[in-house]
Amino acid sequence: MAEADLDVVIRQTAKAQNKSLMAAIKKRRDQIMARAAKAKDRELRDQLRLMARSTMELGAAAAKRLQNSAEIAADAYARAMRHAAEQAAAKKAAAKPAKQKHGGKGAARKAGKDR
Repeated sequence: MAEADLDVVIRQTAKAQNKSLMAAIKKRRDQIMARAAKAKDRELRDQLRLMARSTMELGAAAAKRLQNSAEIAADAYARAMRHAAEQAAAKKAAAKPAKQKHGGKGAARKAGKDR
């Protein structure tokens, strides 16, 4: 079932995007923390530290939403492919009419009752 491999690709791509996004978030946080370390007054330093913490929290939440969206898309694709395969199998089975036997025990019994 080669079609189902695309959901794995979706998951792998999302994982790679998540890693790069988290790296960018951490880099930005580190830049803000470096500015906080160089700050002259306490208020600015505290404000920059708060910004760094918020940047990390909001970025992590965005990364998690991205990962969840990709998982949902991959699951939906896999489910759609399974459904399509089931429909194709049902259509193929409906195209071949089942052979009915004329005779056997049921036909003999009916013939015996008619007499």
